[in-house]
Amino acid sequence: MLEDFKKFAMRGTALDLAVGVIIGAAFGKIVGSLVDDIIMPLIGAITPGGLDFSNYYIALSSKLANHPAYADAKKIGAAFGYGAFLTAALNFVIIAFALFLMIRAINQLLTKKDEAPATPPAPPRNEVLLAEIRDLLANKDGVKA
Repeated sequence: MLEDFKKFAMRGTALDLAVGVIIGAAFGKIVGSLVDDIIMPLIGAITPGGLDFSNYYIALSSKLANHPAYADAKKIGAAFGYGAFLTAALNFVIIAFALFLMIRAINQLLTKKDEAPATPPAPPRNEVLLAEIRDLLANKDGVKA
């Protein structure tokens, strides 16, 4: 059983998947920082009142009457944090768009490599011989006529 697991773990697809998950996690942190530290403050700066999505929530508990920040509100009582959801949705859109651009660039590189002018393959030998016989018979018939 250990040998089978070793074969499975060392196959290229399993290793590729592991690398993809690790890189994806790191990429997710980068995009999370991009959204939280750059995009959201810019959105907050251009909207009236300094819009900050991360602190938007609906209090579901009477303990949250004085409207603390969302991080504190979660500790005190039940809160429906739709601002955090909007931030997560924006993260998803940015990650999906970045992956789209990356895959599109890779596909363009691969298709350019494949589009190199290739010489057509030579016809099989038997077809060449048959074509020669056909041409000889055509010339022979043309001489008699």
